[in-house]
Amino acid sequence: MKTKLSCKQVIVPMVSPFNADRLIDAASVDRLCSAFMKAGVSVFVLGTTGEGDSIARQQREQLLKLVVKSVNGNTPVYAGLTGNSLADLILDAQKYADAGADFLVAKLPAYYPMDGNQMFVFLEKLADSVSLPLFIYNIPATTHHSIPLEVVEKLSYHPNVYGLKDSERNMDRLNESIRLWGEREDFDFLIGWAAMSAYGLQKGAGGIVPSTGNICPEMYVEMIEAVRLGNEILANELQRRTDQISALYQKGRSLSESIPALKILMKKKGLCSGEVLSPMQTMSENEEKMYLSEIENDWNNLIGK
Repeated sequence: MKTKLSCKQVIVPMVSPFNADRLIDAASVDRLCSAFMKAGVSVFVLGTTGEGDSIARQQREQLLKLVVKSVNGNTPVYAGLTGNSLADLILDAQKYADAGADFLVAKLPAYYPMDGNQMFVFLEKLADSVSLPLFIYNIPATTHHSIPLEVVEKLSYHPNVYGLKDSERNMDRLNESIRLWGEREDFDFLIGWAAMSAYGLQKGAGGIVPSTGNICPEMYVEMIEAVRLGNEILANELQRRTDQISALYQKGRSLSESIPALKILMKKKGLCSGEVLSPMQTMSENEEKMYLSEIENDWNNLIGK
């Protein structure tokens, strides 16, 4: 019988660091993983923030191996499965298992329209065919599909489906998800909507997956601890502060614009370069200077010089 794997955890969807040749930057992988281990968070590789869909398949495997080596068993590693071919996803899942990943995270194909039954069958076949525990990833902003909660509920009883990571911005859906799975002992609900982290944790969600954790993972760990201790005031204050940090790279930007901005902030912290993969565009030197000038005061107030 499967049992819930998490206990109020922070899972950071790690950016994928590249050098000027758009190849994986191994030194930056080490820096990022060291920061995550110091903060006490888990690592999600090849997710949306990690540009998983843009990375060549052989480089995905290389990146995962570097992360696994760097964390050296000190924190769990979640590996994202992405693509429209079920057969390829199953092959990738085996490669990721061989590379040392602990969990898999799979979203739906993004090309063909799908109804609820097609979603269920696709994800069920995937869960039947992989050796690692599988988390479902709902992110309509990129897949253009919202997985109905009744489909997730049915899949939640599959022996190899361990949870849902949900990034859909829908309060009714969030509350119903927590009602359904907040107290389940065999299925986890993880919030991918970072602005609702404190709220969801206080209501009973199992964990959070905030992209801003790339910049300030320790704040989200502190939020988890505040919730555990029943300190609602501190939890909500940490939510306010992390929201302000998120706004530095997200406000007024689309997803494909915010990730390059996030990497510039991480570059400012000395964690990685600002390079992104096509179709995203790396900021030019002039754009970077203008951006950093615009946010300088807020950055110093929120993060420090």
